[in-house]
Amino acid sequence: MSADAAIQVHNLTKSYRMGLFRRRFEALRGVSLNVERGEIFGLLGPNGAGKTTLIKVLLGIVRRSSGSASLLGRSAGDRVGRRKVGYLPENLRIANHHTALTAMEYYGKLSGLSWREIKSERLRLLESVGLADRSRESVKKFSKGMLQRLGLAQALLHDPEVLILDEPTDGLDPVGRSHVRNVLTQLKEQGKTIFLNSHILQEVELICDRVAILDRGLVKAIGDVAELSADKTEGVELEIAVTASESAVRESLGKRTITSCDPNRDGTYRVVLRLTDQGEVDHCIDDLRSSGVSIVGLSRRRVTLEDAFLKLFAEDAEIVSEAQ
Repeated sequence: MSADAAIQVHNLTKSYRMGLFRRRFEALRGVSLNVERGEIFGLLGPNGAGKTTLIKVLLGIVRRSSGSASLLGRSAGDRVGRRKVGYLPENLRIANHHTALTAMEYYGKLSGLSWREIKSERLRLLESVGLADRSRESVKKFSKGMLQRLGLAQALLHDPEVLILDEPTDGLDPVGRSHVRNVLTQLKEQGKTIFLNSHILQEVELICDRVAILDRGLVKAIGDVAELSADKTEGVELEIAVTASESAVRESLGKRTITSCDPNRDGTYRVVLRLTDQGEVDHCIDDLRSSGVSIVGLSRRRVTLEDAFLKLFAEDAEIVSEAQ
């Protein structure tokens, strides 16, 4: 682990006693990771993976069972370290009598800020998240997306070094998600460290430098987004849009490996092929053209973070099935 890491977690475990018979449930089972200063780090995983438990341990809301966790060089939950952290919970609840302005005042006071400090920053931050024109409205009129943006503003009010965000774009429309991504990019440029938990893999792929994938309390994979998304299978995956019947396409392609062949709404077919090399790609195109198949679109298929995520869990399911 790096001595300069903003967040360090080593062999962290957390277990609970649940139900009538107090059965033991292990939410975290030896998690180890580090988040470098100034990076945007994403935490991924299905429901029940342990993501929110890990965040609560880092903030000192939940006590760890064993292992270690630190924030900015201080033990997780340490008051001095916690003052340098901005936190947006997944479901932020703000009393209905508040406006955006008074909510910022309320959270600013919780962070130990003076009225002068709050007043000098709150309008600027509300403007940065697109709420300046709604600042005097009751929050009971706010949509979930607006509450999320207000939550991000309050997390920034005390100028923290680290931001911990639990589902920051949940409830936002595409424009709102784009706005939040821009805000997070600007914060990174200012040297802030951002640790976010999200189930929207496309968002994580667009904004994060590195990610960790959690499943049932274990880290299944960790690394750069590009590294985790890399297609490690041999050959070339080609995606072609053609104006021909499925039977004509299959006849033209012969014994080549067709991953999928699906009709599009415009009457064309979307064909995905697994080919050995560029030479076979060239022969494939020649065969389609010589058979009278018109090609209207052609691209090498890029493996996304979502593809890698689904493949990882599919492999785990196969292992479990074989073991049974």
